[in-house]
Amino acid sequence: MYAYYFSLNFTGLSVNAAEQASSIEFASKIAAVVALMKAGLPDLRADLKPWTNDPETRGLVDPDSIDIGFHFPGVSRSYRCRSLLVQIRFCAAADFDEGGANDQARRVIGVEMAGFDHRGQRWQLSTIDDWHCEGIEIPSPPQAQQLKHCCRQIFEVFR
Repeated sequence: MYAYYFSLNFTGLSVNAAEQASSIEFASKIAAVVALMKAGLPDLRADLKPWTNDPETRGLVDPDSIDIGFHFPGVSRSYRCRSLLVQIRFCAAADFDEGGANDQARRVIGVEMAGFDHRGQRWQLSTIDDWHCEGIEIPSPPQAQQLKHCCRQIFEVFR
């Protein structure tokens, strides 16, 4: 059910994390992201395939991002959602380094998180803009800080 909301209400351009685990190194980094999210929010259950697998969603695939879904055991009152979608956006390192960087190397340019419940997307946090939670119901301030801390750690994982 929440995968349906993800495909309708979030940015729509993404790849399931399970599909991006094409090397041991990259799979390890995805696992590290899951571990750091669970370290900060121990009740979460990870979903490496948060997107629906239908032709419409498949047509929106962006090979330069990965998505991981996380689900609370119920609705979290402090995070004001039932599920989180974490979208990690990349660009080729060659776009930054013209000095012969490995074409396969990718650099994180931003992390976006969104909170969902049965009504759809409730809030969004983007590191690309101002790092503030925006939406209908945003997480309480300590939880928003925890999410920002997780975003900073995700940048470190892919550094």
